[in-house]
Amino acid sequence: MPIRSLAAAGAALGAAALATATLGFAGPASAGVSHFGVKPLHPGAHAQAATATSTNTLSVDSNGTQGVVSPTPKVYLVFWGSQWSKSDPAGVAPDMQALFKGLYGSQDTWGTILDQYCEGVAKGTSTCGTKGTHVQHPTSSPLAGVWFDNAAAEPTSATAAQLVAEAVKAAGHFGNKTQAPNLNAQYVILSDTGMHPDGFPSSGFCAWHDFTTSASYGKIAYTNMPYVPDTGVDGCTTLTDGRALSGIESTETHEYAETVTDFWPSIGWNGTNGEIGDECENMDAFVKLSTGSFDLQGLWSNSANACVTSTAAKH
Repeated sequence: MPIRSLAAAGAALGAAALATATLGFAGPASAGVSHFGVKPLHPGAHAQAATATSTNTLSVDSNGTQGVVSPTPKVYLVFWGSQWSKSDPAGVAPDMQALFKGLYGSQDTWGTILDQYCEGVAKGTSTCGTKGTHVQHPTSSPLAGVWFDNAAAEPTSATAAQLVAEAVKAAGHFGNKTQAPNLNAQYVILSDTGMHPDGFPSSGFCAWHDFTTSASYGKIAYTNMPYVPDTGVDGCTTLTDGRALSGIESTETHEYAETVTDFWPSIGWNGTNGEIGDECENMDAFVKLSTGSFDLQGLWSNSANACVTSTAAKH
């Protein structure tokens, strides 16, 4: 969901946030793209429980067979900068790894929401059925790699262009140097406490995702994931459980699901109210996985015609 659509949702982000919607990236990585999957800092402040209508239904925006969804998701966590070796007061690094280590298999009924969505079907399709190439629910951890990039400090106020450069650098670090492995790889660029990537938190977002094009590695999906606990214990989640990590768990599951279902925005699955997570920002649930319990954000399910945090429905 581009930043401009947050205004329609009633969030007053201010001039700084609106400026990022048309930000162009310099250098060989990308040019002229917008931010998608933008989650506002206090989602409960502008959203009430979603009422299911035909306008909520997601449909696919392309008949493409690549880049529409991520059929076999692989997540690469990049802890950017030498700051991570000095400070992580909320314990974000171990928490993010534990989340993705448990996001698979029979105990994960949140991830099964995604497998109804597909690519390789006619533009405008809202029900894949048995057609197309579906997102596959992971049978093992989708966490494909972890990198503490501590050779130098992350810039205190990293620009969007610097985030792009770090994502491309990460693809090279993990050996994903052609388009083929990057058809399912998403790079989560995590900033440490006290950092302000792309204006966080003054720009009014918790995180966003996008893609960039590298001359060497093809198109690369990535997420700008700031240190959400810096917003306070109730920032970026509708839960009020006092956990410092709930907000970043909710935010990352929002971005993960949207990257999986709209891999190269915005040719994937979208509705009038945005991507799969945008419609359900007001819904969070504390869900138990094999590696612990986590705050998972609700996702829109066409098959359930509702925002859900768990599903065993057949698609």
